[in-house]
Amino acid sequence: MDSTVVSAVLLVIMLACTLMFIHLHVRSRKTSYNLPPGPSLLTIIRNSLELYKKPQQTIDKIIKAYGPIMRFKIGQGTTIIISSTNAAKEILRTHETLFSDRPNPDITTPYNHNNYSMAFLPISPLWQKLRKICHGNLFSTKTLDASQDLRRKKLHEMVSDIRQCSLNRETVDIGRAAFMACINFLSYTFVSHDFVHFIGDGEYKHVVRTILNAIFTPNLVDYVPILRMFDPQGLRRHITNYFDKLLDVLEPLIEERVKMRLENDYVTNNDMLDILLEISESSSEKIDKNQIKHLFFDLLVAGTDTTAYGLERTMSELMHNPEAMSKAKKELAERIGVGKVVEESDVARLPYLQAVIKEGLRMHPPAPLLLPRRAKKDVEICGYMIPQGAQVFINEWSIGRNPEVWENPDVFSPERFLDSHIDVKGRDFMFTPFGSGRRICPGSPLVNRMLHVMLGSLINCFHWKLENNMDPKDMYLDQSLKAIPILA
Repeated sequence: MDSTVVSAVLLVIMLACTLMFIHLHVRSRKTSYNLPPGPSLLTIIRNSLELYKKPQQTIDKIIKAYGPIMRFKIGQGTTIIISSTNAAKEILRTHETLFSDRPNPDITTPYNHNNYSMAFLPISPLWQKLRKICHGNLFSTKTLDASQDLRRKKLHEMVSDIRQCSLNRETVDIGRAAFMACINFLSYTFVSHDFVHFIGDGEYKHVVRTILNAIFTPNLVDYVPILRMFDPQGLRRHITNYFDKLLDVLEPLIEERVKMRLENDYVTNNDMLDILLEISESSSEKIDKNQIKHLFFDLLVAGTDTTAYGLERTMSELMHNPEAMSKAKKELAERIGVGKVVEESDVARLPYLQAVIKEGLRMHPPAPLLLPRRAKKDVEICGYMIPQGAQVFINEWSIGRNPEVWENPDVFSPERFLDSHIDVKGRDFMFTPFGSGRRICPGSPLVNRMLHVMLGSLINCFHWKLENNMDPKDMYLDQSLKAIPILA
């Protein structure tokens, strides 16, 4: 649906709930504690179009008027936006247990996905089991080292495709190339199959984008639960078909593998499906096929578009900053040799490439507001009371652009991360692109590997020239990146 149409619909719906909001406000008893400041419902409505089109940038403008701990109130729902490193530290570390649950969005209700999803499950025995499997089995260093041959094959295919474009003097859409590479990396690591073969390249991208857009679109029923039976924006009805497309691909793949494993001559591919089926067959841990299916669903949806976005935006910054590009290419040439594909084992000796990735994630975090958390009870944060049940977003985008935290924050400067202790593991609350604590993105070790080898290979194997001979200084960094590859 066109963004203008969606915004217009949201505007009308929000206006319709204004009376309900006023009624609830009048009825609610005055509290003695200090709630965070925030814009009125009228201000939210007035900015609804911009909030839909550029949410992080618009929120960044609003917080300048209300401060780094800001409250949105719509209907019965309270949303808190945290844009302070101190407040983020209190949420993510000091009071982590009180903010460890997620809101349960209506959009995830098809097929009871919210009852299986590691992303949205509350802290529970099932969530703890899935987390243990992810950290101890699926994304451990040992497992990722064992499965890197699967990703190496896909990396060489990506480079080969771009090399052919170079020979044909064709322009490459970096975002699309990155997206397709991410699909192949993840699907081969998970199930040793290309998902594109089952769904189609353009359609898969459309499916993933549609699901993510629906999840992050403000949904009135999450704020006014009585409307849930009507699904007034049609988000749940719309998204069901897209859930079908992915789940219908995963289910037969799992069933086929179960049968293959019964054969005497079966040889494992060291992919994640084999690992999960081995666990499901063990006596100590049990994970059923339905849980496997929904776990892969989460990892594929979360991992493809966000990783591709991070890669494209970082590549844009490098092309916009020829000096940084030159330094990255020089390091690669000296450490591994010009024109060679970057191996995962190479990354440890490429500090400037690591700094480039971190700087790209700082300026363009794949999840600008991270996934929301929910307050289990009233909690005081930096002098303000966060009410029980409020959903809390960590505004990673604004923290990464805060001049009080970062020197010259709008300048792409990988040097700021050289000889720095700051990493992507969520221990420094000025930089948590994958989240922090128990709710950190479980797949971040794999995503980190993918970003380094894909970006490193793109800039080591090719020189890049903007289409239509555009000067890099004239680039608009939020637009899709299209460039002509020249063999290095």
